[in-house]
Amino acid sequence: MDQPAGLTCATLQVFQHHLYELSKGLRPLAMMSLTADAAATVIARLAASGVAHHVHEACHERVNVVFGRPAAVNAVQRFMVGPLCHLSAEHDFMLGILLGYDREQQCERYLTRAVATAGMCASKPAKAAKPAEPAAEPEPVLMH
Repeated sequence: MDQPAGLTCATLQVFQHHLYELSKGLRPLAMMSLTADAAATVIARLAASGVAHHVHEACHERVNVVFGRPAAVNAVQRFMVGPLCHLSAEHDFMLGILLGYDREQQCERYLTRAVATAGMCASKPAKAAKPAEPAAEPEPVLMH
């Protein structure tokens, strides 16, 4: 079997498996981290098949190819603008859910990252707050 340059048999099998899962509705999005050579072949196949995709530079030697349902690809394209390790806790959560990762684990990961981020913000000096205005008297609640 002839293989395109840079695309190993195992990578091709993973790619085919992702396409299968997408076609069956098991997940709305898939992502593969590939060399530029391997990515070119995958991108050509996605384009020929009419599958929505987005290419994101992971580092100098590799790219992330995100592909799947158009709405999911468009959503990811809007927030995947830098290194994945710099995603906000919310964007990391969204990406994980769209990729089909375990929902409970993604919730736990989100909470851990959100608490860590809040802790970093809490350690920064607080800005001087304006004096609070007196609160208006709450309206009485009528019970029937």
